[in-house]
Amino acid sequence: MNESNLIFGINGPVVTIKGKTTLSMLEMVYVGNQKLVGEVIALDCDKTTIQVYEDTAGLAPGEPVYGTGNQLCAELGPGILMNIFDGIERPLLALQAQSGAFISKGLNTSALDEEKQWDVRLLVKEGDTLCGGEVYAETQETPAICHKIMLSPRLSGKIVSVQSDGLYRLRDTVAVLEDKAGERHELTLCQRWPIRLPRPVGKRLPASHPLVTGQRILDTLFPVAKGGAAAIPGGFGTGKTMTQHQLAKWCDADIIVYVGCGERGNEMTQALQEFSELIDPRTGKSLMERTVLIANTSNMPVAAREASIYTGITLAEYYRDMGYHTAIMADSTSRWAEALREISGRLEEMPADEGFPAYLPSRLSEFYERAGYMEVLSHGEGSVTIIGAVSPQGSDFSEPVTQNTKRFTRCFWALDKSLAYARHYPAINWTNSYSEYLGDLEQWYHDNVGADFMQCREEISSILYEESSLMEIVKLIGADVLPDDQKLTIEIARLIRVGFLQQNAFHPDDTYVPPEKQLKMMRVILHLYHKCQQIVALQVPIGRLLETGLFDKLTKMKYDVPNNRLELLDDYVTEIDNALGSYLRK
Repeated sequence: MNESNLIFGINGPVVTIKGKTTLSMLEMVYVGNQKLVGEVIALDCDKTTIQVYEDTAGLAPGEPVYGTGNQLCAELGPGILMNIFDGIERPLLALQAQSGAFISKGLNTSALDEEKQWDVRLLVKEGDTLCGGEVYAETQETPAICHKIMLSPRLSGKIVSVQSDGLYRLRDTVAVLEDKAGERHELTLCQRWPIRLPRPVGKRLPASHPLVTGQRILDTLFPVAKGGAAAIPGGFGTGKTMTQHQLAKWCDADIIVYVGCGERGNEMTQALQEFSELIDPRTGKSLMERTVLIANTSNMPVAAREASIYTGITLAEYYRDMGYHTAIMADSTSRWAEALREISGRLEEMPADEGFPAYLPSRLSEFYERAGYMEVLSHGEGSVTIIGAVSPQGSDFSEPVTQNTKRFTRCFWALDKSLAYARHYPAINWTNSYSEYLGDLEQWYHDNVGADFMQCREEISSILYEESSLMEIVKLIGADVLPDDQKLTIEIARLIRVGFLQQNAFHPDDTYVPPEKQLKMMRVILHLYHKCQQIVALQVPIGRLLETGLFDKLTKMKYDVPNNRLELLDDYVTEIDNALGSYLRK
C-alpha cells in the first residue's frame, strides 16, 4: 500500500485522500481498516475522491485505503440465476448467513458459490482456435437455462490443453489457452467484467421482433421491441412495480433481471417473496430458475444504489452474449437519479434542474443505450430489453428524470393515478403513452399474427382518441346533445376500455392473452362498430342498439373465451349479424 493512501476527509459516502496517490480513475478500492468497498470517482494532482458502497459510520481520518488495480467488476459464471444480490453483486443470502438479518460492514464474499460442483461439457479440443466471446464449455445452470461458458472478449488464441467432461468447481481449470504472444491463460467457469463498460458485440441488428407481454394495451397499442427501451412513469400507487412483475412473468424473454433500486424495504421484501412463489408459464416450475434479483433498498448505502443498475445491465449483457433474450426491469431510475444528486451535492458540483447534476442526461443515455438486439461474438443473436420505472414526485411528468428518460427511450407507458384509483389496470393512459416501434414491428405482426393487425390497431387507437375529444365536450354541455354517431363512438370506446384495455391479472385466461386472441377481439369489437355505424346512419336511435345487450356481452368476452378456444370468438360475429340484421333489412 502507498503510504500516502490515507483518508483525509469523510462526507457521507464520499471519502477524500490528500496528496498524490497511485490510484487510477474508476479503480476499485478497499477503504479503512474494515476494508469497505469503494471506487475512485475523481482525481486531482493533490486530491483523490472515492465513493464508498457501504455505510461509512465509524470511519476515521488516517485510516488506510487499499488499491486493487482493477475496476469494479461483476463476477460472471454459473450460479447467477436463482440468486439475490445487492447493488455491487454481493449475495445477500450468503451475507445473511454470516451476519444475520442486518448486514455487517466490511463483509466480502464471493458473488458466486465457489464450492458448488457443476456438470460441465467441454466443446473444444486441443488445437482449436478461439476468438473472444466464443463458447468453450456449457453446463445446465437451472432446469430451464443452459449456461454457455464463454472466452473473455479480451482474449483469443489456441487451446493447448483441455480437460475431459465432468464435475468442476467455479475456479477449476478446464482448459488452457495460448495467445499470440505465447502467454498461457487458464480457462475456468467464470470471468470478471467492469460494470460500467458495455460488453462488446459483433454488430447491432434492427429491432424487428416485439417483446410479447400478453398485456393487450402494450402488445396492441404500445409495443416494445426486443432490444428496445421502455419507460414506465407514474406516481405512488399507480402500479409501476406490479406492471413490471406482470411483464417479468409473462414476457417472452429468456432471462429476467429485476433491479429494485432504492425501493422501500417492505415493498422489496414482498417482491422477493412473490418472485420466489411465481410459477413459470413456460416450464411449470419456479420463475426464479431464469431470474436474478438485485435488491437495493432505500436504507442501503446511497452509492451502492448508483451502481446497482450497472450491475444489473452487465448481468443482462452476459446472458445476451450466450444468445439469450434478456429483459431488465429497473425499479426505479428516479431513486437512482436521487443517488446521483446526493453524491453530486457532497462533491459540491454545480447543480442543474431541481438539484440534479448536469450530467444526468448522459448517465441515463449510458444506461438505456446498452439495450439492443445484437449479433453476439459467439455468432448467435441475443438482445437486452430495458424497462425502466420512473417515480416522478406528485406524478409530475415534466420533472427532469422523466423528461430526460423520454429522450433515450422509444416507448413511453404513462401510468395514470385516476385510472389506478378507478381500479383500471394496467393503469396506462392511452392518450399520454406512445411507442415509436410500430413501424419497425409492422412486418412481424403482418407475418406472425394477421395481415390486418396494424389496421385494426390504428382504428382502435383512433376511436379512443376521438372519445377523449368528445369527453371534453360532454364535460361542458352533457352527453344528451351529442348526435347518435358520436354517442356510438363513446359507447364503443367504453367497450374498448373495459372489455379490451382493462385486464385482470388474477383470471387464468385474462392474465396473459396471446396476440392472436388480441387480434380476434379487435375484429369482433370493430365488426360491431361498423354494423352499428350503418344502422345509426338509417336514423335508428343508439338506445335501441344498446338494448340488444351486445355491448355488455362483448365486454365479458375476455373472460368467456379461453385462450385455447379462439374459434369461439367467431360465434360473436355471427351473433352480431343475427341481432342487428333486422335493422339493416328494414
